[in-house]
This record gives sequence, structure tokens and C-alpha cells, in this order.
Amino acid sequence: MKWILLGILLGLLLAFPSLLTAIVGAVAWLAVKPVVVAFALGLIVRPHLPRRWAR
Repeated sequence: MKWILLGILLGLLLAFPSLLTAIVGAVAWLAVKPVVVAFALGLIVRPHLPRRWAR
């Protein structure tokens, strides 16, 4: 499934080169929002925490 999504993303980037600029701009805009960064880090780290800490 992840390979299909990666293929779709690469196909879109080849078809629409300006899409890369829009994606980079959106990621940069989200990176300056501390709440969004904290939420994303929490989603990434949570599966790796021991069960007693994840309550």
C-alpha cells in the first residue's frame, strides 16, 4: 500500500512540477506552528512508549 501511495505521489510530482513548491510551502507553514509540531511528534512517539506511560 505504501508503495502505491509513493508511486501516486511521484507520478503527480512528474505531471505537475509546481506541486513540489506547494508541498514544500505547506510543510514549511506547518513547521512554524508549535501546536502542529507537538501533535505530530506525539503521534510519532506514542507507539514506542511503554504501555504504563501511554495512558
